[in-house]
Amino acid sequence: MEVRQAYGEDPNQFGELRVPAGEPRGVVVVVHGGFWRSRYDLSLGQPLARDLTERGWVTWNLEYRRVGPGPGGGGGVPATFDDIATGIDHLARLADDGLLPRRALDRVVGLGHSAGGHLVAWAAGRGRHAPWGPPLVPLTHVVGQAPVMDLVAASRDRLGDGAVEAFLGHTPGPEDAALDPTQQLPLDVPVWCVHAPDDDVVPFSQSTDYVARASAAGATAELVEVTGGHFGVVDGSHPAWAAVRSIIDGVR
Repeated sequence: MEVRQAYGEDPNQFGELRVPAGEPRGVVVVVHGGFWRSRYDLSLGQPLARDLTERGWVTWNLEYRRVGPGPGGGGGVPATFDDIATGIDHLARLADDGLLPRRALDRVVGLGHSAGGHLVAWAAGRGRHAPWGPPLVPLTHVVGQAPVMDLVAASRDRLGDGAVEAFLGHTPGPEDAALDPTQQLPLDVPVWCVHAPDDDVVPFSQSTDYVARASAAGATAELVEVTGGHFGVVDGSHPAWAAVRSIIDGVR
C-alpha cells in the first residue's frame, strides 16, 4: 500500500506512507536533505523508501517546510522542527486509523541524509525540550547518511554557503543547544553515521567528531565509513546505500 497523508494544513505538511505485505519489521521515517532549502523535496527519499518497503519496512517519507521562496518555503526555526516532530508523531494517528499495525511503532528508525540527518538526530532527543516533548512516537534508532551533526562547526565551515545561518536566522551558539545534535549529547538511542571521507559537501569530520564525542559521553554511536562522496548513500545502486540498508535491517 502506498498513500499520501497530510499531518497539517500547510501544503508541505505531508508524508508518503508505504506499508509492505505481511508483518512489518518496523517503521523507517525517511527525512530528505538539501540544507533545509525549499528547492529540495521528498522525491530525494522516494527510491530509498520504496527499497526499504520491499524489504518489509513501513516507510514514512516525510515532507516539511523548508527555507526559501516558492512552494516549499515557510520553514526555518521553529517551523521545520515543528513539522518534523508533528510528522513523526502523526504515525500514531495513522496506526489508530488502521493504516499500519500499531506494533510496527515498537521500532521506529529515523533515516536522514545531510540536513535530514541533522533533523532525525534532533528528533531523537526532542523529548527533552519544550515545546516538542514528550513525543507520542519516539525514535528508537537513528541512521545519518553524510549527516550534519554539529551546527556550530557547520557554520564555521560555511557549509552550503551559509545554510545554517539561513536556517536558524543567526549564527549558532550555546543558545541553540536544543536544536543541535552535538549539543544534545548524549542521546538515549543508538546512532549510526554513514559517511564517505571524500564527501565534498558535508565534511567527514561532521560524523567522526560526533561519534567520538557521543562515545565519550557514554552514548551508543558508530561511524560507518563508505565510498561514494555525498550522494552514494542515497544512490540505490551504490554499495554505500547497501551499507545503510544493512544497518537498518539489523536493528533490534
